[in-house]
Amino acid sequence: MAPCECHGRPHTEGLLTGLEVVPRRRSEYQGTVLDDMDIDAVLSRRPQVALVDELAHTNIPGSRNEKRWQDIHELLDAGIDVISTVNIQHLESLNDAVTAITGIVQQETVPDEVVRAADQIDLVDMSPEALRRRMAHGNVYRPEKVDAALANYFRVGNLSALRELALLWLAEKVDAGLEGYRATHGITEQWPTRERVVVALSGGPEGEALLRRGARIASRLAGGLLLAVLVSRTDGLANAPLSQVAELRRLTEELGGEFHTVTGDDAAHAVLDFARAVNATQVLVGAPRLPLWQRGFAKSMAEKIIADAGDIDVHVVPHPSATGRAFLRRRVPRTLPRRRVWAGTVTALILPPLLTWLLLADPYTSELPLDIPIFLLVTVVVALIGGMVPAVVAAVISSLLLNWFFVEPVGTLTVANPENTIALVVFVLVGVLVALIVHRNAARRAEAQEAQRESAALVELSHSLLGATDQIPLLLQRAVDMFGVQAAAIIHRPAIGVPEVVASVGAFDPIATADHEDADTTHELALQPAGLAADQRRLFDAFAAHAGAILQRHELQRSATSASRLVRDNEARTALLSAVSHDLRTPLAGIKAAIGSLRSSEMRWSKEDEDELKAAIEESVDRLELLVANLLDMSRLQTGALVAHPTVTDLGEVIPATLKTLSEPGRATWRIDPDARTALADAGLLDRVLGNIAENAIRYQPNDSPVTVHASRVADRVEIRVVDTGPGLPLEEHERIFQPFQRHGDAPRGDGVGLGLAVARGLTEAMGGQVGAEPTPGGGLTLVVTLPAGAKEDRPEDGAEE
Repeated sequence: MAPCECHGRPHTEGLLTGLEVVPRRRSEYQGTVLDDMDIDAVLSRRPQVALVDELAHTNIPGSRNEKRWQDIHELLDAGIDVISTVNIQHLESLNDAVTAITGIVQQETVPDEVVRAADQIDLVDMSPEALRRRMAHGNVYRPEKVDAALANYFRVGNLSALRELALLWLAEKVDAGLEGYRATHGITEQWPTRERVVVALSGGPEGEALLRRGARIASRLAGGLLLAVLVSRTDGLANAPLSQVAELRRLTEELGGEFHTVTGDDAAHAVLDFARAVNATQVLVGAPRLPLWQRGFAKSMAEKIIADAGDIDVHVVPHPSATGRAFLRRRVPRTLPRRRVWAGTVTALILPPLLTWLLLADPYTSELPLDIPIFLLVTVVVALIGGMVPAVVAAVISSLLLNWFFVEPVGTLTVANPENTIALVVFVLVGVLVALIVHRNAARRAEAQEAQRESAALVELSHSLLGATDQIPLLLQRAVDMFGVQAAAIIHRPAIGVPEVVASVGAFDPIATADHEDADTTHELALQPAGLAADQRRLFDAFAAHAGAILQRHELQRSATSASRLVRDNEARTALLSAVSHDLRTPLAGIKAAIGSLRSSEMRWSKEDEDELKAAIEESVDRLELLVANLLDMSRLQTGALVAHPTVTDLGEVIPATLKTLSEPGRATWRIDPDARTALADAGLLDRVLGNIAENAIRYQPNDSPVTVHASRVADRVEIRVVDTGPGLPLEEHERIFQPFQRHGDAPRGDGVGLGLAVARGLTEAMGGQVGAEPTPGGGLTLVVTLPAGAKEDRPEDGAEE
């Protein structure tokens, strides 16, 4: 069965032959009778399968569900299978892309997850030419709409682009299903479906060349996808600089690829695990150009990947700066503080001889099996104090003393018993290994402490920047405090020209030497004086990356502001041209018609007719004058050329004079409270403000009642209320009426370009006041002009009203 929605297309109606059709529900909306799918009728019929067209359709307002896909969910919950259709342009995720292609914003969309949840998706695909032929035959639109559709939305270019979007979206759906199947069945082997090229990055300078090479390889493959992967150590130590990682991410996105970060202590295994997880077909890795004498000591990154790649193709790209065996950037192992090394060295020189003297003092307790562990203990103590070098010194001295004083023959370095020789060699090796372990633990501890300090500094910096309005100076001040320098600055280095200091903290000298780190492609973070320690470079990189992010955000904000200003100006110009084309032409046409009639020699006009024509000319000129005045005022407001001169103004003089100049002066009454006679205003501008607002009120006021103007005092302000009892406006529309070129509905006297209220607000704000709107009790709209009140001594004693 099928709820029929054929839109009067005979070809479609013919396809319904043999199918049961559910009658559609008819509803009235805003005076129009509309029909839509009757969800209750389908549910009561309870078919096995229902054909429901237009998945993204919006139901008639007041329906149980807003969207048709929600109706379909009800049918599915009731156990009814549904076959539906949706055009690619109605998918929510593709809305922006479709707008960019066609220039039309789709108002009806359906969430992607609704479509992806379908048990089966079939792509109805045809060439643009075939679809246009179907349209020309009347199979899609009615004949009277075909030509316009073919010339606009259904152009060959639009259809080709939409067809490609549909194919790509469905391909991603198939990929997701394939990955789910492989994960469910534990399949790790690579399947050659879509070509995916994984570029293994180390964070080194060779990364950009590898990414560009990988992009070229992916572009030559059918549906090739570029995937960049950066391996970080699991302990979070000694990873690539943040600024370099950000640059690699940016370049990957520019090349149309995806950037990923994975963790692992074995970089080769981490890259291959990632490649198998994404079903990659090829891996690209850099290889160092090592001299012959360095080769063969340990497998390089590329060699490890080749050995374990299996059926994944591996591309090895030699590069002079490619990282060698370790793949990740490693720091030079740290040494202990110099004072501890000296203390360990002194201990290594004193403690073994002292121990030898104590053991020789009692020869009956001196046995080699006991002496060796005691001297080994000395070596361990020295390693704990001074690290690697003093421990090796202690081990060598201890072995020599053991050989000379405790190994037969005593007094020589000759060893008579081979077992003692092995014991001495093992003693030295154990001492060296213990010293190495202690040294590495100390280095790791120092790295962890530095990473903790860096993390704490970056967290504190991020929290400070989040709450700051001026972030660059704050970041520079934090850099000065963190690195203990005298000055910090952001420097702009253009491709051509002299570098320029954008912002600085402290006495920064552009000529003096400084430590520099790239913030982005054209800016650097600089610290003075130069000489930053090597162990502070990573934190310096992080500060530079923060600076680059702030600069980029500022640039995006400037671009967005500029773009919004251009859009607003374009909209204003479009609205102005549209409005002026009509509203300037109307009074001009009236003037021309009246003058033409008066000059006609074919007709003789009576005195009354001539007076009527002259009055029409005068009225048209007045309208034209008001229109031009509003346009000039708006242009002065937008360019900032208007200057107000507020003085103490008697409202008892301004309000009556203004109301007398209205197009219908008899339709306005006024009243001024005694304490609201004066306000700080520019009398000329206030006349324009009240004139525009009162004219607007008269347009919407019923003919049998006047508009009321009432001035009252509220604290130190004077409020002038212009009250009408017309149709009024919803609260959400109150601000919109003050925008240029806005006219509400079809006003019975609705001429002008919709500038009156916008000009009134601009002029009032120039005088230091405000204009707002509020509902009139009982119906209508009240516009309130708020101005600073005049001084009490300047206020007339009596009020006034008419």
